[in-house]
Amino acid sequence: MITQTADHTDVRATNLAAVLGYLRREAPCSRAAIAAGTGLNKATVTSIVADLIDRHLVRETQQTQNHVGRPATLLVLDGSAYAAIGLEVSARGLSAFAYDSAGGQLLRWHRAGPGVDAGPAKTVAALAALARRALATVDSSGRQALGLTVGVPGLVNREGAVVLAAGLGWRDVPLRADLVQALGRPDLPVMVDNDANLGVLAEHRYGPHAGSPNLIHLSGDTGIGAGIICDGRPLRGNLGYVGEVGHLQVVPDGPRCGCGRRGCLEALAGIPAILARIDPDGPGDPDPQVRLEQVIRRAEANDAEVIKILTDVGRHLGQGISVLANVLNPSAVLLGGSYALLAEWLIPSAQNELRERALAPDAGGCAILASTFGHDGTPIGAVARSLDRLDAGRLPSAR
Repeated sequence: MITQTADHTDVRATNLAAVLGYLRREAPCSRAAIAAGTGLNKATVTSIVADLIDRHLVRETQQTQNHVGRPATLLVLDGSAYAAIGLEVSARGLSAFAYDSAGGQLLRWHRAGPGVDAGPAKTVAALAALARRALATVDSSGRQALGLTVGVPGLVNREGAVVLAAGLGWRDVPLRADLVQALGRPDLPVMVDNDANLGVLAEHRYGPHAGSPNLIHLSGDTGIGAGIICDGRPLRGNLGYVGEVGHLQVVPDGPRCGCGRRGCLEALAGIPAILARIDPDGPGDPDPQVRLEQVIRRAEANDAEVIKILTDVGRHLGQGISVLANVLNPSAVLLGGSYALLAEWLIPSAQNELRERALAPDAGGCAILASTFGHDGTPIGAVARSLDRLDAGRLPSAR
């Protein structure tokens, strides 16, 4: 009897997920269109839609389809009752985003600092204050927060501890546990994840390639990390440390990497390496964002030295991407973070290198493209991560 109940619950959740997924892609649409698009029978769709309307996750619109016969009332997602929060910790500062359950943005905040030198304790305290402020904003909108996820540029274990974030100077920081304690909200699901993993979730849920079953997001603002969607699912690995491609050796006698080895992709093509190569005598301005803007201005002015360096960096990125393409065969590799701002000069040589090194014809159909989210990919993906249970058909209690 218990097994039957569990099976029924799982089937119901699967069907709910199918209906919500169809609505996210196709709304506004009718109940009949949902049944046809998901393969569920009409009675099942009618029952699920009624439940979703009761829970303020779906609503009917006054629109009707123009066709012969009786007009059908259309359905859209309803974001009036629930929201999710995404946070990011990076060398650039802290970010907080919140979206309602229909995909409407409720808040988008960025703040500089506390800075890498502040240490994890001060940074976590500032992050907790930002999280409390975001939660208060969601609560004041009349919505229930479904969850809160934090993105960090480093290795994050399944317990939400940051094992290593070299760009932040962090090691063994129990970030999830510290946040849960600081927030005092035992009812609120809190998660921590790697920034690249979250970047690809943003693309998969909200970007131009939403729903693509084989997708990679590459970022290089601190280390170089790859977030991977494989056959429609995030690739997580054994302990959650997947996608650390920055330490692929692409030039055996290349420059020394922070890991102690030579010729790693990160040492040749990471954003800090690009800035150091363009300005070898030391930064005129210590702010990496200001330095990056200076590089972009020089590239836009067709500075031959900068164009040559960025072309060379693109070639190295193409070497690394070719490994990913040969192993995983993605439809697209999206350059996120600061790479998106440099994509115009990186992509041509990267794509040429990929064609040369990929074994499958036409690189297996893989295109290298700029992310449309830029630096916002991680906090947007953190929002998507907090909506995972909803995507899986695990609904909040009726309000």
